[in-house]
Amino acid sequence: MPRFAANLSMMYNEHAFLDRFAAAANDGFRAVEYLFPYDFPAGELKSRLDANGLQQALFNAPPGDWAAGERGIASLPGREDEFRRSIDTALDYARVLGNDKLHVMAGLAAPGVPREQQRAVYLRNLEYAARAAQGDGITVLIEPINTRDIPGFFLNRQDDAQAICREIGASNLKVQFDCYHCQIVEGDVATKLRRDIAGIGHIQIAGVPERHEPDIGELNYPYLFETIDALGYRGWIGCEYRPRAGTTDGLGWLRAWLQR
Repeated sequence: MPRFAANLSMMYNEHAFLDRFAAAANDGFRAVEYLFPYDFPAGELKSRLDANGLQQALFNAPPGDWAAGERGIASLPGREDEFRRSIDTALDYARVLGNDKLHVMAGLAAPGVPREQQRAVYLRNLEYAARAAQGDGITVLIEPINTRDIPGFFLNRQDDAQAICREIGASNLKVQFDCYHCQIVEGDVATKLRRDIAGIGHIQIAGVPERHEPDIGELNYPYLFETIDALGYRGWIGCEYRPRAGTTDGLGWLRAWLQR
């Protein structure tokens, strides 16, 4: 049966962030993920995990200036030193929180920079991140993101992400497969899962097109969950969606799976 992790950046926004851990545990989640932990000491977050019997599934490396619109710096020329420091910071947190997956956002296409030049920077930075994370047993993840949610994002397609991982050849570099983004950009989600499962390190879900609960919209998630199970995926499935109303009230889909 799929194992679900609550994304605390999108879910439980009716609670203060540190109170979301208990709310997720009360609803039956056994793991959490979120975008960034850096507003809080790692020890404080770890205490919330432990107090509620939760595992940390995933978080993102620092993305640059998020408030100014940056969405990652891994592919940005001239930011290499900053990128390396961001990986050091993320690994410091991961050592405390105990997660073995770290998402590194590519960033936006750089104006005036040829795509191949930006791609070369991206690959060099990912090589560094994978080497730095290897000693801690951490897998670095890259995620194709649709350009409706993040216009201009550098990495959009599953095949491009898989090709980058193969080119680098690090055993701890894999793709974060978000069914929501894949459906918007490419569709044919189940076929992509079957094709790429060996290179997939983490899976996320949301309804399409509104990014609400997974029992709403055009994707048949019961079918996809059965497909994921049949493929032998045993990692967490991150619930990265925006609840239509109260988070707990919208979890009928989860309760049905937990009762199986």
